[in-house]
Order: sequence, then structure tokens, then C-alpha cells
Amino acid sequence: MTVRVVVADDQEIVRTGLAMILDAQPDIEVVGQAEDGRRAVELARRLRPDVCLFDIRMPILDGIAATRALAGPGVEDPLAVVVITTFDLDEYVYAALRAGARGFLLKNAGAALLSQAVHAAADGDALIAPSITARLLGAFARTGPASPPVQPIEALTIREEQILAAVARGRTNSEIAHELHISLSTVKSHIASLMAKLGARNRVEIAIWAYETDRVRS
Repeated sequence: MTVRVVVADDQEIVRTGLAMILDAQPDIEVVGQAEDGRRAVELARRLRPDVCLFDIRMPILDGIAATRALAGPGVEDPLAVVVITTFDLDEYVYAALRAGARGFLLKNAGAALLSQAVHAAADGDALIAPSITARLLGAFARTGPASPPVQPIEALTIREEQILAAVARGRTNSEIAHELHISLSTVKSHIASLMAKLGARNRVEIAIWAYETDRVRS
């Protein structure tokens, strides 16, 4: 199945480069490009791509606002948004995660990681490169949540706690299955249960909750 992507970046050379890299993959198709956030939202709503790849800093409507419009609280059938930026500690990244972004990528990530991130987002899998997950989310959690962390509607099981920690460290479903010696479908079932218990919309929110409640420390 081909993964359909909308790319948005205000720098034409960057936008074109990202599109060329993705289109070179046999199972990825760039179906739209935008030079600002407003156009990106319009394209995404009309084309309903599998993944939106948005730069953080864009004119008219920035990547944070664009992400919130497509994946924020209250959005029915939210789209998968991966934010891309130059700096891995950019303060805007934190706001993007709060706005509903599923993934995070650096512009110097390279073609292989870019392709991997797009596929992962389409699958609802990995959220942030494992090499920076702990540092990024740890710093994010230390800024303090807008309100106290939610309490799960039902206590987490021991296995769910294990999977929670793995998700927070950036492990993919396949990696979690291998580490815990369980099936991929079992991992997915536990993650679905975690999202339901925590009221989380995606893996990023699961990971943020883990850091905010000191389940995982950076």
C-alpha cells in the first residue's frame, strides 16, 4: 500500500528536496506541497493524506497551528502529523506535541530515517527517534503540564507499565514485541488499552504522560 504524504515548508529548496526523497521511495507518494500552514491545512483536509510532514516555522499559519487544526483536541478523525525542524530542542516542538503531532524529525535526518519516520507515522508506530526521545520528552515534561497529569480510568497492569516505558523511550511496536517476547498484535492491544485508560490520542501523549508521572526519567 502506498503511503500518501503532504509536505509543507516555506523554503522551496527544502520542500522540493523532501518531496524528491519521498517520491523516490517505491511505496511513498507526495500528493501535495504547500509553502505555508494555511495552504497545508487546506490541502490536507481535501486530500486526506496518510501522513503530513510539516515544518514548524511557516508563514500565515505556523506548523503548530496547522497541526492543531488537523490533529488537535476535538478533531474528528485526526491526521497523522510529523513535525520537522532544524533544532531538536526547539521550544516550538513542545507546543507541536501538545497540538497533536505524532512524530518529530530533524531536517538533517537523512533519506532513510525520513522514509522510516513517514512509514512509522502511517502505521501509528514510532513517534520520535530513540536517540533523542528521553532527552526531548524529559525536558518537555519538566516545563510542567498545563494541568495535573490525568489519572487513568483503571489501574495499569504490570505489562501495560512495561509497554508504557518502552513507548516513552521511542521503541517501535516490533521492538517492544521482541524485547518482551510477545506478539505484535498483543503489543497493539496493550497500546490501545493504554490510550483508552489515559484518554490519549496517540503514542506521543502516552509518552508525555509517562514522563509527567515519573514513570520514566530522562
